[in-house]
Amino acid sequence: MTCSLPPPLSLSPPGTVYIANRFPQHGHYVPQRFADNRIISSKYTVWNFVPKNLFEQFRRIANFYFLIIFLVQLMIDTPTSPVTSGLPLFFVITVTAIKQGYEDWLRHKADNEVNGAPVFVVRSGSLVQTRSKNIRVGDIVRVAKDETFPVDLVLLSSDRAEGTCHITTTSLDGETNLKTHYSVPETLVSQSVSRLEALHAVLECQQPDADLYRPLGPENLLLRGARLKNTKEIFGVAVYTGMESKMALNYKCKSQKRSAVEKSMNTFLLIYLGILLFEAILSTILKYAWQAENKWDEPFYNHKTEQERNSSQILKFISDFLAFLVLYNFIIPISLYVTVEMQKFLGSFFIGWDLDLYHEESDQMAQVNTSDLNEELGQVEYVFTDKTGTLTENEMLFRECSINGIKYQEINGKLVPEGMTEDSPDRSVREELLFLKAVSLCHTVQISYEQPGDGPGDPFSHANGFSSQMEYYASSPDEKALVEATKRYPRGYDVKCVIPLSHRFKLLHVLEFDANRRRMSVILQTPTGTPLTASHFFLFPLFLPPLQKGLRTLVVACRHFSVEEYEEVDQRLHKARTALQQREERLAEVFSFIEKNLELLGATGVEDKLQEKVQETIEALRLAGIKVWVLTGDKHETAVSVSLSCGHFHRTMNILELVQQKSDNECAEQLRQLARRIKDDHVIQHGLVVDGASLSLALRGHEKLFMEVCKNCSAVLCCRMAPLQKAKVVRLLKTSLEKPITLAIGDGANDVSMIQEAHVGIGIMGKEGRQAVQNSDYAIARFKFLSKLLLVHGHFYYIRIATLVQYFFYKNVCFITPQFLYQFFCLFSQQTLYDSVYLTLYNICFTSLPILVYSLFEQLVHPHVLQSKPVLYRDISKNSLLSFKTFLYWTLLGFCHAFVFFFGSYILMGEDTSLMGNGQVRVAWSGWGREGQRSTWLGLTGNLTLNLIVSVLCRSLGILIGCFTKKVI
Repeated sequence: MTCSLPPPLSLSPPGTVYIANRFPQHGHYVPQRFADNRIISSKYTVWNFVPKNLFEQFRRIANFYFLIIFLVQLMIDTPTSPVTSGLPLFFVITVTAIKQGYEDWLRHKADNEVNGAPVFVVRSGSLVQTRSKNIRVGDIVRVAKDETFPVDLVLLSSDRAEGTCHITTTSLDGETNLKTHYSVPETLVSQSVSRLEALHAVLECQQPDADLYRPLGPENLLLRGARLKNTKEIFGVAVYTGMESKMALNYKCKSQKRSAVEKSMNTFLLIYLGILLFEAILSTILKYAWQAENKWDEPFYNHKTEQERNSSQILKFISDFLAFLVLYNFIIPISLYVTVEMQKFLGSFFIGWDLDLYHEESDQMAQVNTSDLNEELGQVEYVFTDKTGTLTENEMLFRECSINGIKYQEINGKLVPEGMTEDSPDRSVREELLFLKAVSLCHTVQISYEQPGDGPGDPFSHANGFSSQMEYYASSPDEKALVEATKRYPRGYDVKCVIPLSHRFKLLHVLEFDANRRRMSVILQTPTGTPLTASHFFLFPLFLPPLQKGLRTLVVACRHFSVEEYEEVDQRLHKARTALQQREERLAEVFSFIEKNLELLGATGVEDKLQEKVQETIEALRLAGIKVWVLTGDKHETAVSVSLSCGHFHRTMNILELVQQKSDNECAEQLRQLARRIKDDHVIQHGLVVDGASLSLALRGHEKLFMEVCKNCSAVLCCRMAPLQKAKVVRLLKTSLEKPITLAIGDGANDVSMIQEAHVGIGIMGKEGRQAVQNSDYAIARFKFLSKLLLVHGHFYYIRIATLVQYFFYKNVCFITPQFLYQFFCLFSQQTLYDSVYLTLYNICFTSLPILVYSLFEQLVHPHVLQSKPVLYRDISKNSLLSFKTFLYWTLLGFCHAFVFFFGSYILMGEDTSLMGNGQVRVAWSGWGREGQRSTWLGLTGNLTLNLIVSVLCRSLGILIGCFTKKVI
């Protein structure tokens, strides 16, 4: 990014932003068009809801089929009324549209809250309040303390003299640590509205980029969704707005997710459609074969008209085929979808009502954002989880350290060497003090004092005993933990002395760099005027014991500079930081020059506090046959230590690494070596560690080899991942040959793409930010709740809906097959066996309610048993209850029962039949009563319908009663 005076050209290059929208007044200038600042997560608008929703609904096979049948009934003379197909179809479409419209209205409501948030912009020489959606690229925006940035801003100035500000990016990446950002040097002094209004400058920016870890310039880009901390106010110019902001670009386009059960339903519907076509074609052929004999061509009860005799045989064949199609069309269960929708919608309330998923500390219940995937919770094979804020609390706790080769532990709030007491005479006090001095000075911790009442607090009031609330902000949670730790040790520097120390030690430079060595250094000037460097950097191989305990390891060192050495360092740093090309390479070279000949002081072990019962949850998922992959943007060493501490990696695992790969050939060779090692050590469990750069190479042309290595590992850890890389990994696995069901869980905006890509997306309700929750299918307060959500609710939902689906196909076979058999007794004259009212209400009312109740309350196994025995989850894996073998069993059972219904009724009727005047069948059968023998005349249609419906209802009720009376395991 560069900031300069406006170019004297009428046409500006792409990415040129005129600050305060002061466009060139000379020549013919055409302003560039940028996206507005609205965020849209909804699917529909008032204008496109009807056509778009109808299009989505008629993509379902059953709905489209019944639409065709309804149109056929309108166009030709058919045995049944168009109402029999039209009314159920209208009911299904209406109920589904209402449900989907309500869910989208909730998304609109959330969008309006974001887009309508009040913001302040500089316009016409004053500070004007407007709505977030009205911000344009080039507007100067004011953001106050604790407010969220409404757009991607380039920092122009802040209330701090040095032009810095501090932000937290919890809603973006889940990290609560403080990050320091710097104003553009050319606008550093523009700290008032009048100065900003008089500013004439342009910014030349990159095109919108989704990479969160490669900002516009040297830490001067404030991303939308981040929050201003420990700074009164800042002014920034909007450069990326709305759907072009980095947060929005990392959202994957939200697509309609369909569960494995729904896909099975569509497959079964196609099979039944084939059965329907077969029956219709067979009936049409048999009709013409039967009518080949003259005596059956024109029976006395159905004489043909002259037009019918002279019509085309092909048209007659097509007309008869369509008539039979309409006659048998109820073999396709139209009410299946609406019953499934109701079951999912009503069943989803049980998740929100489950007190075991309630988090008391945050007062948050589990949340269902979409009910279409309830049963998918019972089919998960892979879980992709974020680390920071999902597995961990993102709260660091100091545990131990090593000073001068001696291991120290915290005991009763004091730092005590291992094997010694705090009063042991052999302790090296000088080394302890020097180590703690480096830890106390080498950090970027900011301290905020807020006194009771209005106005900012005096930063030195605490020294006079005045009560104030002290809050720490750090760019790294490790730094915050270490600074807080020094407060507890009598011989260390009290954290309250950090500000007084700043008067004795002048901060000259802060060096932060992320390369093969992750390090941060500060250069300070001592009270005597001598520059001093206190450095600490990530180098975990130097300190193995804490790592074995899953601790984050930090090595601490220092170096003294002479005045001449510091002047050289200062010049080289200035040249590197102001370089327009290869800035990172030049900075790396200077940092390496500075950070050499260091005196090693010691190392620290900091624990990244895990959430409660994370280890037990991961172990339960593993026993259930679910593989867990951790995808994090965190550093390699940190991610590995957390994986070890949470049980994702076992101590007995053979940890393989695919990191720091530089080329395609190098990456491919490393993958082949890993594959050979896994094959040779097939008895041992393997864990794989991959970094983002190596992953990019692996996915470029070696996906098959990479997936082979990953699938043979018990656990996979991917670190330094960009948000879109997380989504790519999920997509790579879910589109593999096995097509496994995937679940992604995270708490930050950087997890949204992964959450939307997976079959099931779950958001963690973090301390700040709701992007992951709003874009997820389900939301829970803690990772530990995932076990019950899958092992109990997922198990129940799958069994219930699988039984519902199979039963619907079964009962429709029972209902329509007698209609097909009846045609053999009426010379294929297309006479209907049932009254139109029965045809309309059979699916909607008569048989749907019992199975719906069953599918809401069935509990085959007690919830405690399911949770204590995760292996039971494997019994329903791979969509086992909706396999073709099970489907075939239910279908054959339906045909068998249909034959029993029809021929059982036929045998009961006997052959004492005759025709009434209107051509209906008259049946005589024996009854009983006070008068003795009597005859009753009933239509065969009513008899068979009554027998069939009573039989099917009895079976439905039997299932329902069995649900409540069966013995609970």
